[in-house]
Amino acid sequence: MVRKIFTPKKDISKKLYTSVGIFTFIAALAIWSILTYGGLVNPLFLPTPSAVVTTGIDLFANGHLLSDIGISFSRVLVGFLVAAAIGVPLGILMGSLKIMQGAFEPIIGFIRYMPASAFIPLLILWIGLGETQKMSVIFLGTFFQLTLMIMDVTKNVHNDLIDVSYTLGASKIQVFTSVILPASLPGIVDTLRITFGWAWTYLVVAEIVGASSGIGYMIMQASRFLQPDKIIVGILIIGLLGLLTDMLFKIIYRRSFSWMRKDGM
Repeated sequence: MVRKIFTPKKDISKKLYTSVGIFTFIAALAIWSILTYGGLVNPLFLPTPSAVVTTGIDLFANGHLLSDIGISFSRVLVGFLVAAAIGVPLGILMGSLKIMQGAFEPIIGFIRYMPASAFIPLLILWIGLGETQKMSVIFLGTFFQLTLMIMDVTKNVHNDLIDVSYTLGASKIQVFTSVILPASLPGIVDTLRITFGWAWTYLVVAEIVGASSGIGYMIMQASRFLQPDKIIVGILIIGLLGLLTDMLFKIIYRRSFSWMRKDGM
């Protein structure tokens, strides 16, 4: 049994897969509890789990937290959807046509190494401190990586499929719509799942400047007033929202591409 579960690429039962995941969470919670309840760490730096739970309940009870969640989610969603609306078709074209790859890959590959936070002063100058600025940070944090990943997914479509299609008399448009695009869709959905997770990581950065609401704003305010319990509540909420969106993409993947077998999906 032990040899089997440590064999590379070897399947394990769904029950065991779920059990080890739950065990990891429990182990992390146990370490947290030992450090805080045991007095090994100052509560100013790391509050106890019960203090975090109490703070979370209080924040939900006064209604402010739900409002912040809704505002932050809308910012992440709009920024990501705009990035996907441009990045997916552009990435497909770059992966299908060498001329498009040659035109856009160098500049996109160059800009993707620039941190999105570095653009905040420019965004403030160009578009002000409104909602557009915050959504633009999310856009910049996801668009360039998303586009290049979609390009790679499209490039990985087997040339044999394309050659057979031409042999059977398919036109260039038919090869694109009936071969390249369907073969790329599973990878495109998987890429969107991953990059949506990245969008959540840019939320706090987007809400650092000029925000008066949102989870990121709440975290920054809590740091100024030395409230680590609120900070952890905000971090956990962002993690849970990211996990929920990840699970949604996995459900879409399973139902749309049931013919594909993908472990962990």
